[in-house]
Amino acid sequence: MAEARTAREEDLFPKLTAAQLARLTPLGTRRPGKAGEILFEQGDPAPGMHVVLSGELELIRPGLLHDDSVVVLAPGQFSGEVSSLAGRPSLVTGCMREPGELLRVDVEMLRRVVRDEVELSDLFMRAFILRRVELLARGFGDATLIGSRHSAATLRLQEFLTRNAQPFAYLDVERDPDVRVLLERFHVRVDEVPVVICRGSRVLRNPSDEDIASCLGFDAATHVERVRDVVVIGGGPGGMAAAVYASSEGLDVLVVEAEAPGGQAGTSSRIENYLGFPTGISGQELAGRAFTQAQKFGADVSVARRAVKIECASNGLHGLVLSNGAVVRAKSVVIASGARYRRLGLPGVDRFEGVGIHHGATALEARLCEGEEVIVVGGANSAGQAAVFLAESCKRVHMLVRGSGLASTMSRYLARRIEENPAITLWTRAELVGLEGDDRLKIARWRKSDGSIESRNLGHVFLMIGAEPNTEWLDGCLALDEHGFVLTGVDIPPDVLVRGKWPMQRPPFLLETQRHRIFAVGDVRAGSMKRVAAAVGEGSACVQYVHRVLAE
Repeated sequence: MAEARTAREEDLFPKLTAAQLARLTPLGTRRPGKAGEILFEQGDPAPGMHVVLSGELELIRPGLLHDDSVVVLAPGQFSGEVSSLAGRPSLVTGCMREPGELLRVDVEMLRRVVRDEVELSDLFMRAFILRRVELLARGFGDATLIGSRHSAATLRLQEFLTRNAQPFAYLDVERDPDVRVLLERFHVRVDEVPVVICRGSRVLRNPSDEDIASCLGFDAATHVERVRDVVVIGGGPGGMAAAVYASSEGLDVLVVEAEAPGGQAGTSSRIENYLGFPTGISGQELAGRAFTQAQKFGADVSVARRAVKIECASNGLHGLVLSNGAVVRAKSVVIASGARYRRLGLPGVDRFEGVGIHHGATALEARLCEGEEVIVVGGANSAGQAAVFLAESCKRVHMLVRGSGLASTMSRYLARRIEENPAITLWTRAELVGLEGDDRLKIARWRKSDGSIESRNLGHVFLMIGAEPNTEWLDGCLALDEHGFVLTGVDIPPDVLVRGKWPMQRPPFLLETQRHRIFAVGDVRAGSMKRVAAAVGEGSACVQYVHRVLAE
């Protein structure tokens, strides 16, 4: 990064003081390093952190066409970034440029330092987060995605990597001149894209999320042999709040997330009514901070693994069967699997998923429809946030709501912005009725309040029309309401407790299900507020009940 150290580089690659080194040295292992020696390679699991005591350490990003030097670390500087706390594989290779001595701090000790040493924690966490941001901006990761902007599968892979804050390089088969060389080198045909090349060697053809996660080490933290104090199913606001509070209070926590930290909230372009963020924060930023915070306190997070079944015990341990067949056992479980946007029962919706139909409005989708007309269907806050965000770059946003207005379904500040934005047209008592196209969406039709049909040539529709709970995997273990949301506390009918052989003299706690030591928080819970702040509140409050049931 430049020779002269700017203020940003001082934050990215700070130098430890003599006093800070003195505190850190007893917690690591000193070792010599020869010139040209490889200390760790891209893909090596859990390399921890290396502090340069003397000599120079160069961090290198191996590339498909050429290697890139990320930085040369001088005495007092240290390696590592956010993934170091998770014990995930290294994104870079570390090579001694000049002989010297290093201090290696392993993952467990690094977690202890950022948890217990306030001054060092602030220094390391700031540097780690800024480094991940820099790697993302430069596309310096261990994955290369080759795809097409016209491919739904390519968009899915871009979304998965982006939402998981995984640095990657992207090459488009229609635009990038180097693509042909790479396709020939890895014996890939054009009709086989998208492909993900993992660490320059392994080729994944149109991989599933689980395939990518396994290759990049997202699921390395599962440790099925360990009995956990708490397993949290779902990494949305409620699940991550439970993980942060439980791990910060010394409990052994595993979070199992099916897609990416943040859940449905992670797709929000901007959340402005969340306490403490007066200028707003994107769902992805909030998710990233929560994910890093959970790792700081020692929670393990496994991504792209789904819970497919729960083995409910009347007492003792609960077993959770994951999508790869592994079984995780826990003393307590927090169900935070959230909800997903409803699918519209309209011909063509499934056909145009990813090539015209979207369920989130992030910077990735905004780039796809820049300068075009789009439709947003829905009248709740998520739809309003999407409409306002897309209006910044789109030619026209048509917002379709079934009701007579927005007052009863949307926060007033959002409704006012929509009403006053000249780039947004609000259609009330309107309904989407037709979609047409060939390999992608090209025409959309909707019925207006007077019954006439409006037809527009446009290629992007954002569907945000209410939520359905992710509870199908519970398979009769937990009591659900008529809409499929999990019943907790006083909402559980007495006969359900009798049939389930509730083992305690007390009734279930506020967030507890009819199964002892199994809780539900956030959008998946019947009667929840379906707001980010409410989910965070439930997730954090749930931990006090976890402590109480573990003590019973």
